Amino acid sequence: MTQETILIFDFGSQYTQLIARRIREMNVYCEILPYFEILNLSSDKKNIKGIIFSGSPFSVRDAGSPAPPLEFILKKFPLLGICYGAQYIAHKFKGLVSPSKFREYGRANLNSIDSKNPLLKNLKSNSQVWMSHGDTIVSLPKNFKIIACTKDVKVAGFKIENENTYGIQFHPEVFHTTEGGKILQNFVVGICGCKQSWTPDSFVETTVKELKNKIGNDKVVLGLSGGVDSSVAAMLLHKAIGKNLFCIFVDNGLLRKNEFAKVLESYLNMGLNVKGVDAGKKFFKGLQKVSDPEQKRKIIGKIFIDVFDIESRKIKNVKWLAQGTIYPDVIESKSVKGPSATIKSHHNVGGLPEKMKLKIVEPLNTLFKDEVRKVGRALKIPDVILNRHPFPGPGLAIRIISDVTEEKVKIVQEVDSIFVEGLKKEKLYDSVWQAAAILLPVQSVGVMGDERTYQNVVALRAVSSTDGMTADWCHLPHNFLAKISNEIINKVKGVNRVVYDISSKPPATIEWE
Repeated sequence: MTQETILIFDFGSQYTQLIARRIREMNVYCEILPYFEILNLSSDKKNIKGIIFSGSPFSVRDAGSPAPPLEFILKKFPLLGICYGAQYIAHKFKGLVSPSKFREYGRANLNSIDSKNPLLKNLKSNSQVWMSHGDTIVSLPKNFKIIACTKDVKVAGFKIENENTYGIQFHPEVFHTTEGGKILQNFVVGICGCKQSWTPDSFVETTVKELKNKIGNDKVVLGLSGGVDSSVAAMLLHKAIGKNLFCIFVDNGLLRKNEFAKVLESYLNMGLNVKGVDAGKKFFKGLQKVSDPEQKRKIIGKIFIDVFDIESRKIKNVKWLAQGTIYPDVIESKSVKGPSATIKSHHNVGGLPEKMKLKIVEPLNTLFKDEVRKVGRALKIPDVILNRHPFPGPGLAIRIISDVTEEKVKIVQEVDSIFVEGLKKEKLYDSVWQAAAILLPVQSVGVMGDERTYQNVVALRAVSSTDGMTADWCHLPHNFLAKISNEIINKVKGVNRVVYDISSKPPATIEWE
């Protein structure tokens, strides 16, 4: 790392990524690391401007709770402990942390603020904060000073005297702490002295330079999907190594209607060296009579690897495989709790690097999804690609809740096209994170003209989200839904009923499979 950096050590809080997002909104680079990597910290890392400890589901009183050494940090880097982080600092120096008389969860107000303290500079009297903890700091060590209180929490904030170490028992990163952004800015910019120079343009400039140095004159192969991540990764590499980037765009027969031709044309117009491969028949053959979603994913992944491997071997002397991995994937792979339980296999290509014996380059692995789009705009990538809704790697196969056939794919393609084009026409597309049509394994009775029908049911799904980690169903206008439903039933042969999915994530997922 050469970029000035704030390190966030994760103790397992559900809000840790929010801390990172708030800091990056200030144009300051930050990284999330599991708390045990504190052992690898050294004070000679001049680019590290400050450190934040996150909250945690643990109690500092629990046996086995996170308890890293602090000698690598105190008096060497500015430190802000949030919730568990604050309690741990106090506990480590023999302060008293006890179970709260009642669980402190929800809104509270700072009725006492040390306005001379740099962390709380310019905060309004009675500022609203968000509490979420079962323990409370009851008393502080001698050289700790209280800097904020609420009606029920005597030590809402503290500072260790004669050093830049702070603790707060509330969460500044959440929306309900109304001046949380100001508190984080006071720490990151005011106390740590960050210059706020990490912008999309600076990221492009730095990354292109690093890619040139890393790759040199070697050849790189990249599998394009038509999505935002692989497209932005391709343009960064193209800017760095030009004709030495070889892109392969595989049509698995499971893309949206006319998508292969449209996206391929967009890529060629961007100046990319792209080869389109029509492999639909191979995928349909492999998916015959397969209904289990995990099996579908594995079959699609394996066939993709085989097709990609055959095509990439036609390019002589390739040394690197580029991937569009983004930061949430990296965080998940080395989280405090370890990789999470498999809800569904990730659609990225598993096993490909080992099979092909190539070195990996991942130019986006420090970015969140919205940051990828900002970098794409800095690279002048067309909006038609940048503003595309996320689309699953296995394509429409996982939007067919049964075995996959060409006939079923055509039905979903037509329904999806009517839905998505309708959103665009009514100027609703950009307010939706992801829209989908799902073919259900259900048939229902209907009446068309004077005839009884027994045909398929499709579900429409539209969600709003920032990064796909949580999502709420979109409250689309009833008139719009009625119009789309009517158009689908009238135009798509084999469908006589349309339903709308009003489930949020969690507890549901965005996709059905």
